[in-house]
Amino acid sequence: MPPVTAPIPALSWYQVPPDLKGLLLTAAAAWPDDAEGDRCMALALAHPQASLAVWISAYRYFFYRHNDAMAKQMAEQVIQRVEQDEQLPSHWAVLQPILRRRRLEAPIRLYLTASAALGLLLARLGDLEGAKAIASRLQSIDDDNEFGASLILSILTPPADTEEADDD
Repeated sequence: MPPVTAPIPALSWYQVPPDLKGLLLTAAAAWPDDAEGDRCMALALAHPQASLAVWISAYRYFFYRHNDAMAKQMAEQVIQRVEQDEQLPSHWAVLQPILRRRRLEAPIRLYLTASAALGLLLARLGDLEGAKAIASRLQSIDDDNEFGASLILSILTPPADTEEADDD
């Protein structure tokens, strides 16, 4: 399947070279063909000008294809890139107030969104404790529950009365 091309105004928000954009569009157009879509996405990720935008596209692609392992890898790459670009500390006690203070800034919102996605993927992959840990951290800075941490925690943590009823 040749790469799909789009008129210049189409997807103009997406700042990647036209050949890279063509690979991403082709991966999307090849949706019914797993092998072709995955091949195009692999080429896009290997492109010398692949960027954060490509990783985000790859995350979405793999997430909706239910390739949770690859989606997890992409979410982790996005998180690491934002940590590096924004020089975020690795210790939660130091990171938490920074995230709370800067949560409306685009790179931090991306970090928080990717973290929420990672938590969801960990849950889908069976790492419930890892998912709960991420959701708990997000919940501590997300007063408006914009990133879904409370929902994830409520799903992963049964109510106390249910546990007692199960023991009977």
